[in-house]
Amino acid sequence: MRLTALDWAVIFGFFALNVIIGLRYTKRAGSSVSEFFLSGRNVPWWLAGTSMVATTFGADTPLAVSGLVIKHGIAGNWLWWNAVASGMLTVFFFASLWRRAGVMTDVELIELRYGGKPAAGLRAFRAAYMALPVNCIIIGWVNLAMAKIVGMTVGMRALTSWLHLATTLDVFAQPGAERAVTVALCLLLTGLYVSVSGLWGVLVTDLLQFVVKLGMTIVLAVVAVRAAGGMDAIIARVPAERLTVIPPVGAAWMPVLAFTVYVGVQWWAAWYPGAEPGGGGYVAQRIFSAKNEREGVYATLWFNVAHYTVRSWPWVLTALAAYVLYPTIDDPEGAYVRVMIDHLPPSLRGLMMAGFLAAYMSTVATHLNWGASYLVGDLYKRFVAKDRDEAHYVRASRWATIFTMIVSGVVSLYLDSVAGAWKLLLALGAGTGPVLILRWYWWRISAYSEIAAMAASFIASIAVQRGLGWNADDPTQFAKIMLSTLVITTVSWIAVTFATRPESDETLDRFYARVRPGGPGWRTQSARAAASGADNEVGESASLPVRLRDWVAGCVLVYGSLFGVGSILLRRYAQGVALLACAIVAAVVIARDMKRHRI
Repeated sequence: MRLTALDWAVIFGFFALNVIIGLRYTKRAGSSVSEFFLSGRNVPWWLAGTSMVATTFGADTPLAVSGLVIKHGIAGNWLWWNAVASGMLTVFFFASLWRRAGVMTDVELIELRYGGKPAAGLRAFRAAYMALPVNCIIIGWVNLAMAKIVGMTVGMRALTSWLHLATTLDVFAQPGAERAVTVALCLLLTGLYVSVSGLWGVLVTDLLQFVVKLGMTIVLAVVAVRAAGGMDAIIARVPAERLTVIPPVGAAWMPVLAFTVYVGVQWWAAWYPGAEPGGGGYVAQRIFSAKNEREGVYATLWFNVAHYTVRSWPWVLTALAAYVLYPTIDDPEGAYVRVMIDHLPPSLRGLMMAGFLAAYMSTVATHLNWGASYLVGDLYKRFVAKDRDEAHYVRASRWATIFTMIVSGVVSLYLDSVAGAWKLLLALGAGTGPVLILRWYWWRISAYSEIAAMAASFIASIAVQRGLGWNADDPTQFAKIMLSTLVITTVSWIAVTFATRPESDETLDRFYARVRPGGPGWRTQSARAAASGADNEVGESASLPVRLRDWVAGCVLVYGSLFGVGSILLRRYAQGVALLACAIVAAVVIARDMKRHRI
């Protein structure tokens, strides 16, 4: 794809603007660790929520969705649409609790909720595990997608050839040099502003990046649909079963058992970055940064609506158009980029590349800052250097950001060999969801419960795959792996919970006093707090039935708006209006409850 001088000016100008914004917040981020990682806990809901959406909108996401739609139809998106229920669980059951906890990372909660050496060990393990293998592999996937996009569009052969001549280093002449140079440049430019600006720089650039990339995906969708002959032509040429939002019965790629597990089990049973049962990760970090509890809830609600409803259809429409335009394409994920190359007007190509850069930078920036928060807050400050001043920890935070950038860059170069390790990491979270949920609402959960769940899920998942020969790439066998692991893990952690001593009253009362989780699982601690008069210090929180009602309404809001918009785009007007009406009713219920209750 040929880019003009104006296109390159737009691309470099966009990079420069992000760096300038990041540098503007250098002094503010350097005032304290809280400012560097949490923006002083003073972020408005709309900025925190938009940043969550921008983070999940990576350079790899449009390509992944394109591949799903071309291979399986619209219903292929249930691989990620199933997490709506988990997201809404975070909104109405956990967001306010996370904000009340007052911690800097979700891992820090471990030593607030549990006590003693088991809690300290669990915190250290989780921090190291999240900061390096999980976080760096996620960044690696995004780097791989960006390298693929650059390779298909502008290429880096001229630059690598020049570097080879200028430095006489044979490494620039080796296969894969273009990918390495692409990753290095993108990481360096992103890491530059993240390491100096902290979360404020990430948040503000996320807002800019989200507007740019969403706008350009909409533009590309319009161009793609026109190139395919319009929506009526697409509807006529795409098989009807590919235009439904529910997988056809008997579909080989999504059997009934697999679909049931995705929709009814996976969202609460398995831990996955960005969709953790009970909340967590960078979603929790944005909640911590919000001005107060209510703003944290609003931010998470806006994130879920935008994440599913606002983002989905521009990608889906482009993929449907690609299905018509390239019926024999070998690379379904690359079809998204192919549409851009073949059909986007030259005057918009620079902006589209800026959109891809925005998608890349928003995701990587968050993961660099988020990963560094574990290294500094949960490892270095907690276990290595406990009594240093804020300036020292801010310097450590910047070095931790750079360290994370370097490690993730190295991981990117060996990503093909890391694919198996990624499945291994995911196995560690299968079946742990119930513990991560119940630790908020049942006092009897202990550090040993969480440790047992992690160990059992890892062992069980590997055992059923290797012992029984089940392959996670097969949908039916994946469902069996998930169900078997869940049963074994649940039996294991429940047995360990009752075989070990509970957390001390002091630890439980301290957690209850700060978080006020409510519900029958904390009746004893609530009674002690009431006897001491501490319960009168805070307002009454919404009851669990109210939260449950709003959770159902939240799911209706997202699915109703998601499928309502889709139905109208696919010319099913009556169905679309009915679904949107359901979404509006759900929104009214939520708004009323938020006004009346302390969610």
